Amino acid sequence: MKETVGGENAAVTAQDLELIGALARKPLRAEEVYTFSVRLCDNEIDRDFERFVPQTLEQLAPMFVGKAGIFDHQWSALGQAARIYKTEIVREPGRVTAAGDGYMWLKGCVYMVRTDSNRDLIAEIEGGIKKEVSVGCAVEHAVCSVCGCDRMASDCGHEKGQEYGGQLCWADLEGARDAYEFSFVAVPAQPAAGVVKTARQGAQDVRRLEEEAALGRKCMDDLRGEVVRLALLCDRELDGQAVKSLAGKLSFQELEELRKSYARRVGERFPLRTQLNYSTGDARFEEENRAFLA
Repeated sequence: MKETVGGENAAVTAQDLELIGALARKPLRAEEVYTFSVRLCDNEIDRDFERFVPQTLEQLAPMFVGKAGIFDHQWSALGQAARIYKTEIVREPGRVTAAGDGYMWLKGCVYMVRTDSNRDLIAEIEGGIKKEVSVGCAVEHAVCSVCGCDRMASDCGHEKGQEYGGQLCWADLEGARDAYEFSFVAVPAQPAAGVVKTARQGAQDVRRLEEEAALGRKCMDDLRGEVVRLALLCDRELDGQAVKSLAGKLSFQELEELRKSYARRVGERFPLRTQLNYSTGDARFEEENRAFLA
C-alpha cells in the first residue's frame, strides 16, 4: 500500500463521459457525475524507502482503470465511493529522482455519482479535507538497491533507510502483478504528496524544459559510462554487467565521487610517461655533427 495525495477537480468532457459510460450500467450525463484526479504513485523513494521503478508505473497504469476508491483499505462494498475511469503517466521534464532517473507519476482520473449520500464527501474533496490517497497493488519483486537481492525471496541483511559505503538502501518495486483499489487515507507515505495542480506553460517553455531534460539524461548516461570504464580499468576481474547495473542506480553526486576515486586509482596504476627525452648539450655529439653545419 503506497500513499500519495490527489484531489483536483476536472471538467467533464464528452470523452470522459464515454469512458465513464463503459464502466456504468447506463449512460450518465455531465451533471450527474463529479470528477477529479489523483496522484496515485510515483517513482521517487518514499518514507518507507521503497519506490516504483518507471516500468512498474507503466505496467500499473492500465491495471488501475476500473478500480474503486474506498476508505483506509477497508475492502467492503459499503465503502465504495468512486471509480478510476482513466490513467496516464505524467513526466516532469528537468526533475530527477534521488535514484537518478527522470521523475514520473501515475495520474488517475476518478468519477463519483452526484447523490445525496456523496454530497458531503464531494464537499470535503473540494475543500481539501479529503486529499491523501493510497494505492493497493501487488508486485513481484522488491530489489535491494545495494546488492540487487530480491527481498521478497530472501533477506539480504541490508536495512532500508541505512547507508552502506555511502550507498542508501531502498527497495525497487518491480513487476506489477495486479492493482486492487485506491483509498482515502489520513497520512501519506510519499514525500512528494500534494494536491494535483494544473499549470499552463507556453510551447517554447515546454520545449526548453524538454531539451534541458534530454541534456541532463545524456550527462547522466555519459557519467555512468565513464564510471564503468574506469572501474574495469582498475579491476579487470569485475563483471561489466554488474558494474553497469550498479551505476544505473546511483545518483549524480554518488557517480561523480566514484568517477574521481576511480580516475585517481587509474592514474596511479597507469602513470603518464613522455615519449621524447631531451638532454642538455653533449660536446661529443656536437663535434661529430659539425661536418653537417654550413
